[in-house]
Amino acid sequence: MPDRQLLHLVIGGELSEVSPHANQFKDLSKVEFVGAFANYDDARRAWKQAAQATVDNAHMRYFIIHAHKLLDPSSDHH
Repeated sequence: MPDRQLLHLVIGGELSEVSPHANQFKDLSKVEFVGAFANYDDARRAWKQAAQATVDNAHMRYFIIHAHKLLDPSSDHH
């Protein structure tokens, strides 16, 4: 039996301010959808690749969204 699918989304874009705690995008129409992944490890690899590709732009930030937790809030998986 295959591992349970735990949906993770990776998105990113330019933030309105540079801060370690900032998470407001400057322009939502320009948010990049990197992909949907069945597990955290694959999502993290995609996040890391996207983040490293934009390392010279301090306003760019990528996030991993644990969509499986939104779909099933009782889930305590990673």
